[in-house]
Amino acid sequence: MSVTHRLTAPAPGWTTDTDVVVVGSGVAGLTVALNVRRAGLRAMVVTKAMLDDGSTRWAQGGIAAALGEGDTPEQHLADTLVAGAGLCDGDSVRTLVTEGPDAVRRLIAVGAAFDRGEDGDVLLTREGGHHRNRIAHAGGDATGAEISRALVEAVRRDPDVELIEHALVLDLLTDADGHAAGLTLHVMGEGQRDGVGAVRARAVVLATGGMGQVFSATTNPAVSTGDGVALALRAGAEVTDLEFVQFHPTVLWLGPEAEGQQPLVSEAVRGEGAHLVDADGVRFMLGQHELAELAPRDIVAKAITRRMREHGTDHMYLDGRHFGAEMWQRRFPTILASCRAHGIDPVTEPIPVSPAAHYASGGVRTDTRGRTSVPGLSACGEVACTGVHGANRLASNSLLEGLVFAERIAADLTARHAAGDLPERVVDVEAARAARPVPLPAPEARAEIQRLMSRGTGVLRSAASMSATAEGLALLAEQTRAAVAEEKPADPRVETWEAANLLLVADALVTAAAQREETRGCHWREDFPERDDAHWQRHLITTLTASGGPVSTLEEP
Repeated sequence: MSVTHRLTAPAPGWTTDTDVVVVGSGVAGLTVALNVRRAGLRAMVVTKAMLDDGSTRWAQGGIAAALGEGDTPEQHLADTLVAGAGLCDGDSVRTLVTEGPDAVRRLIAVGAAFDRGEDGDVLLTREGGHHRNRIAHAGGDATGAEISRALVEAVRRDPDVELIEHALVLDLLTDADGHAAGLTLHVMGEGQRDGVGAVRARAVVLATGGMGQVFSATTNPAVSTGDGVALALRAGAEVTDLEFVQFHPTVLWLGPEAEGQQPLVSEAVRGEGAHLVDADGVRFMLGQHELAELAPRDIVAKAITRRMREHGTDHMYLDGRHFGAEMWQRRFPTILASCRAHGIDPVTEPIPVSPAAHYASGGVRTDTRGRTSVPGLSACGEVACTGVHGANRLASNSLLEGLVFAERIAADLTARHAAGDLPERVVDVEAARAARPVPLPAPEARAEIQRLMSRGTGVLRSAASMSATAEGLALLAEQTRAAVAEEKPADPRVETWEAANLLLVADALVTAAAQREETRGCHWREDFPERDDAHWQRHLITTLTASGGPVSTLEEP
């Protein structure tokens, strides 16, 4: 299978080669790189900003694993399956929960320092959907930052892990057999590798993170523009479950005009006993679910949204005043500083919060070894859909998924290399040239895409709202094609490539969400408010047609 679509871009002006090229520098990408290096394979990490600027370092709550006394992988599995609302892949979840504890221990051996009690044991807390204390954390509420620090230091200590920072990946390269043979990328900077270039490799691993920037308000950093999912779609790969976007219930509300990355107020705050209240101080989660504020995220986000509608407001409150100043400073120093920087003191007042796009449960479809439907292309972390999360990710399973499945990809590549099944690849130049170029939207299309998606395909969805979104996206696409026809195309550059990626993933997401006529997990249809297992307890698989538009197909029962 050859690449059929590619971003409009100049021909590569430079070329380099490696054994395994990893795109992304979060917990998933760096774990792959470190592990394939131990097997003697050359590794190259391509990252969009600096090495530690991805989503991993923003993760506050922690990493879930059955590490505590009395806890078991079976209990972790049960909680994950409940949160996933009938769409988890059982084999993938069992892989996660059984391999997770040792994977965390190996992460500690690399240098990640988790918070410990006086007895020296790793401290564990609870988050939404968990019936046990199994969330390991670091620096109180800076778990992701600590994991990122440890892995970045380990990578920098290895001179044989080659790094390319400030590089936006463009498209996959394949050989004559349709096997991944490298990628094209654009390096933002000056030197021997600047502008568009090509990396030739025996295998390609996507670990590009999420696509939260497709919405106006998100917890994701500015670099999370769905680049990996867009690349995979253009390369002919299957993506699945795109409709299941998790909106974090408690994101710091900064006012009705706030856009872009918003400060997260970790679920661990509720895990330690903070209450969700309305403006009158009423705890509205009581009676909604047996776990109240610690119900799975989709339930909490829906409850907050309903209460906001009832009260005609755009935020609720998270009340942790009973913690006291000492606990806030010790357990949640990052959140405390963030709130105070925006004029809110959680020690003396409730925190205004509202849901915002947080995590893509769907992504590039993989098996339990991280292999996609394109030979030689693997994916792990948020860009991938391993089947672990189903219709709604269980809190703090994301860091664990990135860690466990990154190790599995590295093990798979190592085994293939040892068996002689990872030879050097020759890029099929003619196929690359024949790929259909994707026209580039103007940079300002990004804000319009975000506005359309938040208005019609956010927490609340209906056929009418998503039809309006689809029409708006189609108009943007038509304007882009018209500009090309009039010989006034947008210049190929980072802003227009990102806009093209956002337009594609937005179109794919709306296509899937409009087709799924039920409410399940974090997909909430106002016009189909009930879960419908008889018709919809199956996955939607999205691919691109020959013309470049997304089409979603319901998998066979």
